[in-house]
Amino acid sequence: MPDGGEPADVRLTAWVRGTVQGVGFRWYTRANALRIGELTGFAVNLPDGRVQVVAEGPRTRCAALLDWLTGPRTPGDVIGVTEIWSAPRGGYPDFEIR
Repeated sequence: MPDGGEPADVRLTAWVRGTVQGVGFRWYTRANALRIGELTGFAVNLPDGRVQVVAEGPRTRCAALLDWLTGPRTPGDVIGVTEIWSAPRGGYPDFEIR
């Protein structure tokens, strides 16, 4: 663990299923990533109707974003989220909409 007791950074990749395109989902995902803080990555619409979210940062903050993605306050209608946790790759200057 780095100084301060916060675990090392991680990478969360999440695929969000449901009615999640055309409802501001990526915008709200970015807004929540910025609100949570210390996260970089992106949210992108996929051709099959899902939204892919990649977030890198402290594990607790990535988990907070995942909690929001799976919670009742997301726009649209989320019917499921598949997630993968891995080591960060870096290269994201901020959290963006693609």
